[in-house]
Amino acid sequence: MRKMRTLREYLIERLVDKERAIGYLQAILDDYYIYGGAAVVRDALETVLEAQGGVSKVAKQIDMDPQLLSKMLSNEDTPLIDTLGIVLKALGYQLSIIPLEYENANLEADTLQTAHVAENTTAP
Repeated sequence: MRKMRTLREYLIERLVDKERAIGYLQAILDDYYIYGGAAVVRDALETVLEAQGGVSKVAKQIDMDPQLLSKMLSNEDTPLIDTLGIVLKALGYQLSIIPLEYENANLEADTLQTAHVAENTTAP
């Protein structure tokens, strides 16, 4: 007999694939722009985080304390997505989910930033 799973368990299994995760998050954002609901965006992001290795792994990749990342994600008092969505809509923009051009984005971004800072500090 086949074991029953929750929708979240199914999503976590499917969203291990980064392309699927991107599509899922883009669909959630598109839905957000039509119906609102910051909690749905937050829940979707938490599901993708779990599928991609969990809060601890992702926090380590971005050099952040896992407890701080968890706190930021669970903060219902300040739904940043609502504020950002309102401002962007007023400007005629919207958020979009696209893959980064390089595999280790954080490492390369840090390297580029460090190089840029070094250039500025050595300039006459």
